[in-house]
Amino acid sequence: MADPSSYRPKPGQIPDSPGVYKFRDEHRRVIYVGKAKNLRQRLANYFQDLAGLHPRTRTMVTTAASVEWTVVSTEVEALQLEYSWIKEFDPRFNVKYRDDKSYPYLAVTLGEEFPRVQVMRGAKKKGVRYFGPYGHAWAIRETVDLMLRVFPVRTCSAGVFRNAERTGRPCLLGYIGKCSAPCVGRVSPGEHRDLAEDFCDFMAGRTGTYIRRLEKDMAQAAEEMEYERAARLRDDVGALKRAMEKSAVVLADATDADLIAVAEDELEAAVQIFHVRGGRVRGQRGWVTDKVEAVDTAGLVEHALQQLYGEETGDSVPKEVLVPALPEDPEAVSQWLAGRRGSQVSLRIPQRGDKKDLMITVQRNAQQALGLHKTRRASDLTTRSRALEEIAEALGLDTAPLRVECFDISHLQGEDVVASMVVFEDGLARKSEYRRFQIKGFEGQDDVRSMHEVIGRRFKRYLQEKERTGEWEETPAPTGPVPAPGEPVPGAVTPGAPVPPDAAPAREEPREDDGRPRRFAYPPQLVVVDGGQPQVAAAKRALDELGIDDIAVCGLAKRLEEVWLPGDDDPVVLPRSSEGLYLLQRIRDEAHRFAITYQRAKRAKRIRSSPLDDVPGLGETRKQALIKHFGSVKKLRQATIEEICEVPGIGRRTAESVAVAFAAAAPAAPAVNTATGEIIEEDDGGSRT
Repeated sequence: MADPSSYRPKPGQIPDSPGVYKFRDEHRRVIYVGKAKNLRQRLANYFQDLAGLHPRTRTMVTTAASVEWTVVSTEVEALQLEYSWIKEFDPRFNVKYRDDKSYPYLAVTLGEEFPRVQVMRGAKKKGVRYFGPYGHAWAIRETVDLMLRVFPVRTCSAGVFRNAERTGRPCLLGYIGKCSAPCVGRVSPGEHRDLAEDFCDFMAGRTGTYIRRLEKDMAQAAEEMEYERAARLRDDVGALKRAMEKSAVVLADATDADLIAVAEDELEAAVQIFHVRGGRVRGQRGWVTDKVEAVDTAGLVEHALQQLYGEETGDSVPKEVLVPALPEDPEAVSQWLAGRRGSQVSLRIPQRGDKKDLMITVQRNAQQALGLHKTRRASDLTTRSRALEEIAEALGLDTAPLRVECFDISHLQGEDVVASMVVFEDGLARKSEYRRFQIKGFEGQDDVRSMHEVIGRRFKRYLQEKERTGEWEETPAPTGPVPAPGEPVPGAVTPGAPVPPDAAPAREEPREDDGRPRRFAYPPQLVVVDGGQPQVAAAKRALDELGIDDIAVCGLAKRLEEVWLPGDDDPVVLPRSSEGLYLLQRIRDEAHRFAITYQRAKRAKRIRSSPLDDVPGLGETRKQALIKHFGSVKKLRQATIEEICEVPGIGRRTAESVAVAFAAAAPAAPAVNTATGEIIEEDDGGSRT
């Protein structure tokens, strides 16, 4: 590992002008390329104290052995040179989107004497007009089949074309009117090229002109009583409209724009692009990339723009590019895009209207793409096995942790404090084992104390189950928090889990007739907590207080994705590409999702609560019937017992319970807004407004 100070340039050597810099390793291979408005300021950031650098940046500067730079005159030139060097050197520490050359395009070979319409993949060629990309090749063929009625352009290969020229007979498409048959001279090269250019104009979004022209010709043919010709034109109009319907109208007519959205986590990012031409979505593509450098959303957007338009010119670069975040230097990027297009390009973040709504759709697609990528990656058995082995090796475990439980605390400014427990077995989520906790030992916000309580409650239940089944002869006296009486007892864990043959007979318990252990009875090999040293210490202390010493504990700190072990002053840093780190992140993120979902539901229930919730035996259906009958909770509160009994399904005993509940919940005095002096009434849902 190199010391950055060994190759740091001397003060005054680095110019303060725009430029592009390269870091090289000891073998002179380029490992990172970057650009800067001010080279001196930017490069100084890399040679500060290593402890202050992002872990990925720290890895890069300690891998490098030298740095060099090239001065340019403008930021636009720096952007172009950076893209060229990334393509040339393929640096390992630069974000590189996985190539999308597998996406099919609808291509028109305008460079040939007789242009051909076909499906094309791979690198783009000179003299070819591209439309797309499309999700599937069959979608292109369906569109082309509809449009050949109106624009009978050649679609055959060079061999078929030469054979038709030699024999003087066109192919089947020529006989059925879906090819103008230039191979046998039915149209001249100029006429065929006009057809191909009209085809391109229609695909580019200029659809209204052709449909109006065909409708006018159809009406004229009908007036002249040429009904067969009018019928053919009618079918042509229908074919073009069906081809247009395959692309939904999303923006105003004649709008040409590309929308780019990014979904990301600490290690990976997914980019989705919608290509809108003529107000319709004409193509879609997406990438998933590893975040091998310290880069934010703006940086990911800039890399995506370079990847998208680095080799494009003319109309392939749209008039408008909509992004979720502007690059560091948006003016320079806009100028670079304008140079690629040959005219002005607007680069901005949509703020309102249809474009903002469409951007939300693109963002949703990006999130789904990232989730699908993670699911595919996690479903591979070999990958999961390698991840568990890496975790065992990093944490010093004797065996791979086949069962992992992760705990997370969630609250909103100290209110509705809850916790979650998620379970992963063999690297896969086991959702039937998920558990939720309410923090009962104290009031307020204290994540460390909350973690101690939850771990203590979970494993106290584990010890109780071992004692009940005879696996634990003597239960140590716990010193941690004890679950409150009446806490709901969930059902069994792992179905089919073995019961020791010498287990003592279980006490008679309701709903325990299948011989399986109850919930919390199956211990994990590893407990993961969401947090750093304090949370890990609290979890370990709770286990020690219960006398449990055969369960490993670790914590995953979200800021730098560091793994903390009890009693260690320094974290365990797993490699960025580690499958073990990826699995720990998935488990931690799932615990966070489950906790925050419960916390939000609990808060919403508290906000919507009313005195009717305390009436025993009054279900949701009869609650709604009461509210509907009286019109509001306020009027129901004022009703007599006899009036409540008039509601269908409400007997006198229930009516009396409702009246008692409202009497007990009645405020001593009306609530008053202290700022305005206004008396606060109750709305129809029973909450104060």
